[in-house]
Order: sequence, then structure tokens, then C-alpha cells
Amino acid sequence: MKRRFAALVLMGGVVAIAAALAMHPLRAAAPIPETAGGAVPSLAPMLKSVTPGVVNIAVKGRQKIENPLLQDPFFRRFFNIPQGQQNYAETQATGSGVIVDAAQGYVLTNAHVVANETSIAVTTKENRRFAAKLVGRDPETDVAVLKIDSDHLTAVPLGDSDKLQVGDFVVAIGNPFGLGQTVTSGIVSALGRSGLGIEGYEDFIQTDASINPGNSGGALVDLKGDLVGINTAILAPGGGNIGIGFAVPINMARKAMDQLVRYGEVKRGRIGVRIQDLTPDLAQAMNTKQINGAVIVQVESGSSADHAGLKTGDLVIAADGVTIHSGTQLRDAIGLTRVGDEVKLTIDRNGSERSVGVKVEMGQQTDQPAVER
Repeated sequence: MKRRFAALVLMGGVVAIAAALAMHPLRAAAPIPETAGGAVPSLAPMLKSVTPGVVNIAVKGRQKIENPLLQDPFFRRFFNIPQGQQNYAETQATGSGVIVDAAQGYVLTNAHVVANETSIAVTTKENRRFAAKLVGRDPETDVAVLKIDSDHLTAVPLGDSDKLQVGDFVVAIGNPFGLGQTVTSGIVSALGRSGLGIEGYEDFIQTDASINPGNSGGALVDLKGDLVGINTAILAPGGGNIGIGFAVPINMARKAMDQLVRYGEVKRGRIGVRIQDLTPDLAQAMNTKQINGAVIVQVESGSSADHAGLKTGDLVIAADGVTIHSGTQLRDAIGLTRVGDEVKLTIDRNGSERSVGVKVEMGQQTDQPAVER
């Protein structure tokens, strides 16, 4: 299953992978096939170890029928539909998932893949089929965690999406159009994509590796076979892949997963600030050499930010060692930190950097940008 949204975009191109293979050793060592023309690079050794950890997900569910006629008393009497009775339609959907913990049987997928579920079945590459339990789902990040009970599962090792760079080669693995497991390759086209209106928390990896309906919840891996993203959406004005796909970074998905496993839901954290992107005009007014970051424009009295000594005009340039490029990124980082934990912020105050530890607290709202962007 795949969500699509319309836009005018340029068609992506095909990418060669030979140069990257020379620079990145494969996880599973294997001789490169020889031909009359010499050595031929191949992703097969890496994929042999990774693909058993990518699964097909089949979901049966119930969805409420929203029909204005059902609200008409005359229509309900004519068809003998009791007043107040809700009508539902049976639904079926398919998607993909990634085994991330073989011992516990945890499977990562998209929240929209398992929406309105009544039963979930997981099928492995070896055609083993299991009933799955929904541990929890978080629509804001579009992450869900399933659990299956089985021995001899293969987990895909987790990578570090913060280390990705534009131009890195990646491979998408999933089950598009019900064809069965399919592998496509491409590059990281962009990082930190947000403002797309797909999810509440957006920090997408953009890739031109082909992602199609049914790839939702599947794996985006690097050439070492490490999981760096969960495929979730595409730009598809014509209904299919055009070379612009988006994946939830694994570092974001991992934070959501930790809370889903622990609480069954994601408890959003806050520190009590309003924030704004650093603009060139603001940078000049603040007399800072920084070009990216999140400016604190308001500190809530009595909040954890207030107790930690944060002030209006502070520029947050990193959170827990990760560079902050925007107010949205800072909000996401704090919102996905477990309540009660401390987040270490690096701030620029009057041109001088300092580190401040701030306890993340529970609140009615997460920290919000001060202005619409």
C-alpha cells in the first residue's frame, strides 16, 4: 500500500553503482563473477544476507463508511437501517516490513499499512507465514511495530541515518504491486525533506531508488546492508514511480519504536519553547556566523527550558551532537525523546557556544515553530 500525492516534478535518471562498490566493501564477502571482459560488480552478496529480513504484510481491516445518505432518516427507514447503527466495509491491504529484532520478533513497518487492522499476516521471503500482533502505531511518524513468534528469523542490522550524505548509494527492498520481493537501487537525492504534508513529523530521506505501491514499510539499506530508512511515500502525479520517493530515517523510526515497545504509544516530549528557523536577516541581526539552526523566540515561564537557563534569542545549533538545520528538526528531536530523559542542546548565545542539558517533560503540546514557514 502506498500513499501518493500530485505535483509537477522532473523525471529521475538511472544511476550506475560500480564506482561506489569499489569504495564500500560488501557485508558478505564473496568472489565477484568473472566474465571475458573482466570483473562484474554485484550487490548479490549483500542482498543475500539482507533480503530474508524484509517481509510481506497482508492486512484485513474494517473502515467506517462515510456516506451522507446514511445520515438521512428517510433513507434509513426506506432501507430498514436502524438509527445510530454504524456501517463498516471490510478492507484488504498489502505492504512491506523489516525484521529488526530476530530474538523478540519485532517488525518495523508504516503506520498507514496497518491502519484499521483486524488481522495481520506476515510472510517471509522463505514463504513462512505468521499471524502478527500490533505492538503499537504512531501516525505522526508513520511508524508501526509488529511482533511475530518464530525461531530462525533474520534481522536487518540498523544503520545510522545521521551519517547519510546526498549522493550515497541506497537500495530499496519491498513487495510492490503484489509481485513479491523486489530490489531497486539509486542514490540519496536529498536529506531533511519536510513540509510535504504527509506526516506530522517529517525529516524524510529522498531517493530515486524506485518505490511503488506495496513498498510502504519496506527497507532502504546502504551498500553495507545496514537499514537506514523505512520507505513510506512517493511523488506520483501519474500514479506510479517517477524517481522521487521518501523514507523515514531509521534514527527517527528507532526512537518511535523504542516508545511503542515500551508504552504502546509515543509520548511526545517538550521543553517549553517557541522556535523559528534561522534566516539570513536574523543571522545578521544576531551577529552570528551560523547559517543554520533554530532560534528560540519565546521561553515558557516555569518550563524545563526556563529552569535550564535557555533564553529568548538563543540559537540551537545541535541536539545530542546532531546538527540542527531548522526549527522543525529541533521539534522532531525533542518530541521523540522519551519524557524524563535529558536532551543536550548546543546553543550559540551572542557568538559564544555552550552546552545546556534540558529535561524533556510531558505536556499538552510539543514545542512549535513560532511562525508558519
